[in-house]
Amino acid sequence: MKEKKMMYDIGEMPPLGKSIILAFQHLFAMFGATILVPILVNTAAGKTVLTIPVALVTSGIGTLIYILCTKQKSPVYLGSSFAFIVPVAAAYTKSGISGAMTGIMAVGLVYVIVAIIISIVGKDWLEKILPPIVIGPMIMIIGLGLAPSAIGQIGLAEGTTLDIKVLIVALVSFLTTAFVMTKAKGFFKIIPFLIGILAGYVVSCILGMVDFKPVLEAKFFELPKFVIPFKDYDLNFTALITILPVALVTLCEHIGDHTSLSNIIRKDLIKDPGLDKTLLGDGLATFVAGFLGGPANTTYGENTSVVGMTKVASVKVIGMAAIFAIIIGFLGKFTALVSTIPNAVLGGVSLLLYGFIAVNGLKVLIKNQIDFENSKNIVVASTMLVIGLGGAAISIVSGDLSLTISGMSLAALIGIILNILIKTEEDTKEKLLSNMNTYHQIKKEIKEELKTEIKKELKEDVKTFSIKNKKDSKHEERRL
Repeated sequence: MKEKKMMYDIGEMPPLGKSIILAFQHLFAMFGATILVPILVNTAAGKTVLTIPVALVTSGIGTLIYILCTKQKSPVYLGSSFAFIVPVAAAYTKSGISGAMTGIMAVGLVYVIVAIIISIVGKDWLEKILPPIVIGPMIMIIGLGLAPSAIGQIGLAEGTTLDIKVLIVALVSFLTTAFVMTKAKGFFKIIPFLIGILAGYVVSCILGMVDFKPVLEAKFFELPKFVIPFKDYDLNFTALITILPVALVTLCEHIGDHTSLSNIIRKDLIKDPGLDKTLLGDGLATFVAGFLGGPANTTYGENTSVVGMTKVASVKVIGMAAIFAIIIGFLGKFTALVSTIPNAVLGGVSLLLYGFIAVNGLKVLIKNQIDFENSKNIVVASTMLVIGLGGAAISIVSGDLSLTISGMSLAALIGIILNILIKTEEDTKEKLLSNMNTYHQIKKEIKEELKTEIKKELKEDVKTFSIKNKKDSKHEERRL
């Protein structure tokens, strides 16, 4: 890739004043989504599974771990992953906090294992297991599977009595978010959900829907409620199958975000620091997050957008933002204030947010030009969507062992199996085309090498001939 000059490159750091402002900009970019994940997980589970302070602290710690693993060569911020909202809530319902946190730590270890394999054999195998036709529907299931939660929050679920205040607040949150997404410019365009929450919150305060008592009672500085294995719970592996398949989605999300960032900064991050190093950082960050009782981490496209807009790729600025996130996690008053946000506000924003996740899955299919004239693609996608959204489940009980695979986990596994087993004429053509492309690429490389060698030999021959010719000329002059 040709390097395009950034205002501040990866290894550079702006003056301290500018660095602080730029770091806060990254903080705001990730903030709305990072605090929303624990709120939505708790809503889906009906109990407190994750807390906002721990989510902020673990996102900051995780980002610093990532920076260390990638040797400060990649300007990525890690925040709470939306992909794990439903699986973590389901794992909690099935096995309590022990099952949910054990699952998150296991996901981190999956990343680490994949990183080790990639460092040894490369990454082609990963692309074969997880092609776009599997990844697209998986992402769509994540978003659409959350739809009932959003409908319940805005008070429009079947059998719910309509509350006009709830509807007004939800509508303000929804319309504000939509307006900012479509009309805003610059920095505001990348934080539409945060602005939507603020607008809905103001209206809910005006309508008397907010109780500030928790804020008054909270301390200014308060230790986050970390949940540590062997101290607060014992490891529980019964919910692993509920959470682990989501790692397949976030692995692809990881690759996509790093590819996108590579295009922005004109440095191939997949090669340097390398996909094995970036996945190792993401994996260790997620493991530590689960160890402390936080949500799984993932690379944040919002912060990638900030890098593209500001032309500031400084890893030191990203690191400063991570430190600020950790500090905020210890501010008790702030955390209490966030906890007073009514469900109606979150529901209005979630109408767009969950749909936005689903549409991203659709974009994967469009971007990769998935051909739905190919019957195999129809079978894989349609089967995954129906199983993932239809509530399908497979339970295996043997003595004291009970294993249930359901929802997106089941859809992901079936999608991968169908994609591998079903062979069509189009697959054969694609394989032949791929082989031909490989052949032509090798042929081109050989030609280039031959050209280089021939040019080198010609230069040597010309040089030798020139020297010989000079000697012959001098000899002739002496003879005369």
